[in-house]
Amino acid sequence: MRKKATSLAPGRGSRSKEKTKIILKLLKEYPKSKISEWLEISNLPKSSYYEWKIKLENQIDKDKEVKDEIKTIVEATKGRYGYRRVTMVLKNKGFNINHKKVLRIMREESLLCNKFKTRSRKYSSYKGEVGKVADNLVKRQFTASKPNELWLTDVTEFRIKGEENKLYLSPILDLFNSEIISYTLSNHPTIELTNTMLEKAIEENKDTKNLIIHSDQGFHYQHSTWTKKLEKMNIKQSMSRKGNCLDNSPMENFFGILKQEMFYGEDFKSYDHLRNEIEKYIKWYNEDRIKTKLNGMSPVMYRLHSA
Repeated sequence: MRKKATSLAPGRGSRSKEKTKIILKLLKEYPKSKISEWLEISNLPKSSYYEWKIKLENQIDKDKEVKDEIKTIVEATKGRYGYRRVTMVLKNKGFNINHKKVLRIMREESLLCNKFKTRSRKYSSYKGEVGKVADNLVKRQFTASKPNELWLTDVTEFRIKGEENKLYLSPILDLFNSEIISYTLSNHPTIELTNTMLEKAIEENKDTKNLIIHSDQGFHYQHSTWTKKLEKMNIKQSMSRKGNCLDNSPMENFFGILKQEMFYGEDFKSYDHLRNEIEKYIKWYNEDRIKTKLNGMSPVMYRLHSA
């Protein structure tokens, strides 16, 4: 016990707060020891000890509420949020807290996002000029002042280890609020995959006046069935330059986020299981996943707030 207590010996720069913290720690380690012994060894006045004991306990209680709320947020988001998004959620809930404190608590509680990082081979639907190639109307000007002004689309693939088949996801993202307004899933990257997605998007979003839909030069988007649907609805078609993924970067970013947060490092038993998890993720992404550029709101919340 004496060896442990040497750290309490009075010395230059020692402070009552630090001594009290050490004494509280030692009392837990040696429950049969007496407070008076530690106070004598540390040369700490009894009044100072109890003053700091109360302050420290109040601080612990205060942090406990925040810690419990952070744990709830991390659990609800399946560890997908880093400390900055957790801070935004806390502020939305009425907590007066900055990101530095949230980072400290998440480090102390081992709650920092540590998702498995990897990169899968990018799916390419380009088969040459098999139909109509549209001009690049967007030219990386990824802004929209209202819903149904600029839609982005693309196809990505998923493969489960040990399986021969793949699963393909075809979504449409409304650039106004980054909401996935329509999507389809299939084990085959057919024309029906993208056409059905487009039909669903138009059915649920009737106001397509002055709408632009932007994609890469994949065969789906050059096909006559796709271009005729757009012409019928007076929707302007835009395409990225050949082999230039930055021309559709918000769509690529969505695929990266989706795979990082719900696919990489996870164990899927079947494609039905994976399909179900993708559907749940997209619903969560639209309705609950907050974004910094949307003022701490989810895509759906932002759309409703802007209406």
